[in-house]
Amino acid sequence: MTTTTAPQRIREIPYNYTSYTDREIVIRLLGNEAWQILQDLRDQRKTGRSARMLFEVLGDIWVVVRNPYLVDDLLEHPKRRVALVREMRHRLNEIRKRRDDNQQVDVLVAAAEKAVECFDSNFDETSQKRHQILERLSKITKPHNIMFDGLARVTHVTDATDWRVEYPFVVVNPDTEAEIAPLVRALIELDLVIIPRGGGTGYTGGAVPLDANSAVINTEKLDKHRGVEYVELAGLDGRHPIINCGAGVVTRRVEETAHQAGLVFAVDPTSADASCVGGNVAMNAGGKKAVLWGTALDNLAYWNMVNPQGEWLRIERVHHNFGKIHDEETAVFNVHTLDSDGRNIVNTKRLEIPGHKFRKVGLGKDVTDKFLSGLPGVQKEGTDGIITSVAFVLHKMPKYTRTVCMEFFGTVATA
Repeated sequence: MTTTTAPQRIREIPYNYTSYTDREIVIRLLGNEAWQILQDLRDQRKTGRSARMLFEVLGDIWVVVRNPYLVDDLLEHPKRRVALVREMRHRLNEIRKRRDDNQQVDVLVAAAEKAVECFDSNFDETSQKRHQILERLSKITKPHNIMFDGLARVTHVTDATDWRVEYPFVVVNPDTEAEIAPLVRALIELDLVIIPRGGGTGYTGGAVPLDANSAVINTEKLDKHRGVEYVELAGLDGRHPIINCGAGVVTRRVEETAHQAGLVFAVDPTSADASCVGGNVAMNAGGKKAVLWGTALDNLAYWNMVNPQGEWLRIERVHHNFGKIHDEETAVFNVHTLDSDGRNIVNTKRLEIPGHKFRKVGLGKDVTDKFLSGLPGVQKEGTDGIITSVAFVLHKMPKYTRTVCMEFFGTVATA
């Protein structure tokens, strides 16, 4: 490569508007050895015109793979793709002509040619895979619920963390709860990583795809609830107020419905106007009412979910105390496995968990305890299945309330 005395720029790969550094892009596209070779050539002051052409090729690849709209455009217009790839290969040929028998440059060019070939062939593979997924999932849900377009992928690449790693390959928006288990089974057959998602308000990255070969199942269409009902609950006498909701019901709608019936819905995270109840369970959400009635876990009557094997589960609390779960000596849950339709119980396992196991002393919840004594769904952030519907117990406000105002002076620690 020709010698240059220009000062080293922080970023040399063009069109890179992502948080990835040049080093990360080179390693991702060409491998770690290629980055080491570039560093060696830079130390030898042999990174001029040829290096810029190499970075232009990498920039062309990177700007497309990190922009789903460009992917769609090149899929729709093959001639543009052919022209782009032809120009990439032309630049690499020019580098070969300038290499001066430098074996390190040969290694770099070979790696870049392989990257260009992979880039080009990936479009045909993507088109074939989209067709395969559409054909398989259309047997379960309506075709318009299966989304590959740039807008769908961009809006499901991150959650409230704004952490962006990989764009999902497909986004699925089922119309009904009944569709979710067969969708999960089909996506397993298609060898796709499954990401459950509701309102996307989480701050833990639970809805962020980490694998490009992934499918996001968005439950926001499951937005119906049955209003306040008085029902019998396992292990209790009489009828008690609950509200049964699809996983996509916005938290605030549940609170408003309970309030209209003169009751209180205890789960009130700050994201209540945007979060969904499925996520409330998956995150074990709290809020200011948790001081009196605990978090989502404490207020669950029962919930339905689909596990990673595509099986239906229904988990119900037995002997609900309508208060904080850690006040119970033993918290009891029935974990029912349902048939493929999600209607009939085929097997039941009982979990008996000491109440103190659910809390760390002095804390409202232990966010480090994801296992939660093996209780499915709750506080797992979608890693052990998808919450599809949930029934919460409701409360009555005490007849009298008191307000306490505390004023702090100096630092909180000192106060």
